[in-house]
Amino acid sequence: MHVEFLLHLADSALVLGHRNSEWCGHGPVLEQDIAITNISLDLIGQARNFYQYAAVLRNDGSTEDSLAYLRDVREFRNPLLVEQPNGDWAHTILRQFFMSNFQYELYRWLAAQEDEQLAAICNKALKEVTYHLRWSSEWVIRLGDGTEESKQRMLRAIDDLWTFTGELFTRVPYEPMDPAMFSNNYQQRITEIFTEATLPVPSDVYFQQGGKTGLHSEHLGFVLAEMQFMQRAYPGASW
Repeated sequence: MHVEFLLHLADSALVLGHRNSEWCGHGPVLEQDIAITNISLDLIGQARNFYQYAAVLRNDGSTEDSLAYLRDVREFRNPLLVEQPNGDWAHTILRQFFMSNFQYELYRWLAAQEDEQLAAICNKALKEVTYHLRWSSEWVIRLGDGTEESKQRMLRAIDDLWTFTGELFTRVPYEPMDPAMFSNNYQQRITEIFTEATLPVPSDVYFQQGGKTGLHSEHLGFVLAEMQFMQRAYPGASW
């Protein structure tokens, strides 16, 4: 397994998990505050497993901590989608729905491959992502087919985030498969949920690229500055 692909999987989960963790204590209601925080913990747990496996394969003294906290912004391989700011609840929900929809297809495929270690990690992650996908789908429907204000917020979220979804299906050299193979199932699920939510499916949109090869938006630098502060301020510190 290509180490850079494992870092891509880990970075994607870690950055999205960190973004979701920013909602802790700020959710719209207590139950959903707890839900988004638990999803954050799931994603960070997935990132740990991918980082640990990458560290073993690198065999150069790397650890999950050094891979998460001592790499610079250009070394991160997450797609641009996950580093986008939370915005309002609609933005966060839609970002999670887009990413969970993709992770569900990706992890299902990886769980059936010959790499036993990666398959085991993805089998466990798939159980969590299945819940993430169901939870975010229900919220997309609830907001899209809710009040006029909630619908307008979802429409703005689609306008802002759809442009980042195309990168998920653009293959880069370290990927062992062409992610375009997941596109049909992904798009079918989008259409089903958006139809129930009375939301339009965009077409003829320019897709942003770059995150998977280290060319990030300005947002990731601020995420890493916060996330990596303790390790960089106190080098070598451990619990």
